[in-house]
Amino acid sequence: MAENKIEIKVETDENHVPTGIHWTAPNEKIEDRSAKAMTLVFWDEEKTSTMNMDLWTKEMSVEEMRHFVCQSMMLLADTFERATNDKAHAEAVRGFTTELAKRVGVLEE
Repeated sequence: MAENKIEIKVETDENHVPTGIHWTAPNEKIEDRSAKAMTLVFWDEEKTSTMNMDLWTKEMSVEEMRHFVCQSMMLLADTFERATNDKAHAEAVRGFTTELAKRVGVLEE
């Protein structure tokens, strides 16, 4: 049985607000890559619900957050399609996300 490890380091200020996020995934040859934001979601089988952790640094602008959220939603649509083979509903998520991205200025109309 193989084991993969992903390490996430979060630096915080005196108020526990993230000032830096760094992650490493040796199996993917990723070493100490920095990020301004992250979303981590787990499925809790016992409770049949999700648990999540959302972090972003002080330097993350509102504009960057708009891009981050819209891109994350598009990735979730891709994940939904791969996991369920339900292209129609994945396209519905993409359509909604595209409309949201236009409304918040991430995509030009």
